[in-house]
Amino acid sequence: MTEINPPINAHNKEEYPPMHTAEHLLNGEIARRYKCGRAFSSHIERKKSKLDYHLPAAMNDSELRSLEEYINRIVTEDVEVTEDFISQEDAMKRFDMSRLPENASETVRIIKVGKYDECLCAGTHVKRTSEIGKFRITSSRYQDGVQRIVFKLD
Repeated sequence: MTEINPPINAHNKEEYPPMHTAEHLLNGEIARRYKCGRAFSSHIERKKSKLDYHLPAAMNDSELRSLEEYINRIVTEDVEVTEDFISQEDAMKRFDMSRLPENASETVRIIKVGKYDECLCAGTHVKRTSEIGKFRITSSRYQDGVQRIVFKLD
């Protein structure tokens, strides 16, 4: 029988499932829209969170509002969040494995938010997107090729 690594919180902080699930949605959509991959740096907490991306130009207010509206639409759709377990070999065909710890088990966990996002994850999540609440981008900044987005849940 293959051992499955339990979810581990790398920062030893209590995760907040609504924020973590919102991060999945935002990360997935930015990667799709801008072809930049998922955030290279993130800080996810209950009060506010941030994601950093390598982009050739700053996002404008219209783009940021569009992302906000996109996430809130999925929240109101009440989409199911599911998990699946697959082999690392199968995962390599579908996902970036660069952040997978060297000591990870042969079986990895995939989190899927309906048709909107799917990625490797060991964190905690809501069961349905309606549990996220209202998503709001509170600030952003662009410096030296890095777009930072800060967001909250109301």
